[in-house]
Amino acid sequence: MTELSAIEALNIALREELERDERVFVYGEDVGEYGGLFQVTAGLQDKFGEDRVFDTPLSETALGGTAVGAALSGARPVVEIMFGDFTSIIADHLINYAAKMHFNYADDTSVPLVVRTTYGAGDQFGLHHSQSPVSWFQNVPGLKLVAPATPREYRALLKAAIRDNDPVVFLENKRQYDIKGDVPEEPETFPLCRSEIVRYGEDATVVAIGGMVREALAAAENLEKNGIYVEVINPRTLVPLDIAPIVGSVQKTNALATVHEAPIFGGIGGEIAAQIAENALFYLDAPITRIGAPFTPVPFAENLEDYYLPDATDIESSLRDILE
Repeated sequence: MTELSAIEALNIALREELERDERVFVYGEDVGEYGGLFQVTAGLQDKFGEDRVFDTPLSETALGGTAVGAALSGARPVVEIMFGDFTSIIADHLINYAAKMHFNYADDTSVPLVVRTTYGAGDQFGLHHSQSPVSWFQNVPGLKLVAPATPREYRALLKAAIRDNDPVVFLENKRQYDIKGDVPEEPETFPLCRSEIVRYGEDATVVAIGGMVREALAAAENLEKNGIYVEVINPRTLVPLDIAPIVGSVQKTNALATVHEAPIFGGIGGEIAAQIAENALFYLDAPITRIGAPFTPVPFAENLEDYYLPDATDIESSLRDILE
């Protein structure tokens, strides 16, 4: 194992896929010479040249349209959108073209593209650079949404996303970018659309999304000191959602909390809660609790942003409430 940050893991994943498949190319605003705003693509243009790693004008619409066209022509484009807030600008290409091509033709048409983008608050980037766009895309058949939680997952899931034949929105929590974790030296991929139980327990189930997995694990560790054992599940792929391990866990623990950092209203936590209500309602000993942000734009002021974001304390408190 090697200890890497998420940024380093992503850089390695891109390098390995560029080496493996000549159809892969990477582009976006400042990804070439500068190496990306967060340095995820640092050094890649020097190694692979300007034909395969290159900068573009400040035009997300052009990025989306060219990615769809390139993917339909047999390439495997990887587009970087600096901030998830701006995926709203390329949404037309993703929702009305990339996601629907496979269903629109009676053949094997596919659109194998990846849109990498950052999301999340915690850095005082303000209300236009801190949103989580999950709910914008979760109701679009044909798109896959991937949200890794550890450096190992960042590498293995990005490689899997690039090899996938469907369009993938790959969500990177920028607050987790510098946190390090063990990553195997040998290349690996993790299958998409498969949830992972990252901590076993028997008293309650927490389904945590992306950066919230770390907070859920911290809450579970604190609760264990008081004899409460929490099972933590990381879906990894949000759409299509692998619900079976979550149902199985709730049937065992009889309690469920979901946690993500987007507003609770209309969030992915509500969808998970609805599916548990359909499949495991009578196993529950308490109402499902959804943990997330209030229904307001992300505040700029540090103290308000801290209040906005759920953390381990919020998760621990919510779990204590449903277990009383």
